[in-house]
Amino acid sequence: MTYQAILLVSFGGPERPEEVIPFLENVLRGRRVPRERMLEVAEHYYHFGGKSPINDHCRELIDALSRAVPLPVYWGNRNWRPMLADTVRQMAADGVDRALAIATSAYASYSGCRQYLENIAEARAEVGPTAPVIDKLPPFAGHPLFVEATTDRVRTALEQSPDARLIFTAHSVPLSMSASCPYADQLHDTATAVAAALGRSEFDFAWQSRSGPPTQPWLEPDILHRLRQLAAEGVKEVAIAPIGFLSDHMEVLYDLDVEAAAVCRDLGMNMVRAETVGAHPAFIRMLAELIAAGPPPACAPECCPPPAR
Repeated sequence: MTYQAILLVSFGGPERPEEVIPFLENVLRGRRVPRERMLEVAEHYYHFGGKSPINDHCRELIDALSRAVPLPVYWGNRNWRPMLADTVRQMAADGVDRALAIATSAYASYSGCRQYLENIAEARAEVGPTAPVIDKLPPFAGHPLFVEATTDRVRTALEQSPDARLIFTAHSVPLSMSASCPYADQLHDTATAVAAALGRSEFDFAWQSRSGPPTQPWLEPDILHRLRQLAAEGVKEVAIAPIGFLSDHMEVLYDLDVEAAAVCRDLGMNMVRAETVGAHPAFIRMLAELIAAGPPPACAPECCPPPAR
């Protein structure tokens, strides 16, 4: 095996209410986002006690991965403790010369792929010449074991409501970003593969969690708008599968379990939601296989360029 360690790289999230605002300030640093919007998002975290579930999901993933591969697993975040540069510094102190980074994103987009490469490069530069070489696992949404894990999660949800209309969701992105990367195509390919495995010839795809100014076009339809359309068409049951996410983090919990669920109640629709893959055994097997395969191909420089500012 060519690696001495695995590095899980994630978004990060607050662990207590007093960390919410500093965390969001980290997320939004350098972006022209009105403070009122930041405070609005903060309320999503306060709704769940000021703690993001993403860190516990990372710990669960690290535990499962540590039992599946004979390598130490480190963890560093983009926006909150443990910060990525601190983790890379610890890896250097531990004598790690080369590691494989796994980002908690399955699809190719700027924020889900290339930005993590930039984060890793910045962390290594901050640590200096002792920093280990860090390769990054490319997007893996098309892997059969990822499809298997996702299918199993959706199947479990459909057992609660077998006749429900199936709706896949993912984080929306600006159309300008979508045009420069295979994000939307990869998502639709995965949704098609999962639906086929479930024997479903029809499904809907909707987008969630959009941000940015209303004048900027993003991928549509929004999940709340689509739910209202389906209700007008007479649909009484929906099963929502957030296949664009690896864990049930804040955007999944708030945008679907709070907002979408409230819309469904108002519309008289029954709603069930599939879990994300999390630490599903098939997903862990996939990661173990990809780790054992050795250095992955590098991302092409033109793939997933940053959005225009």
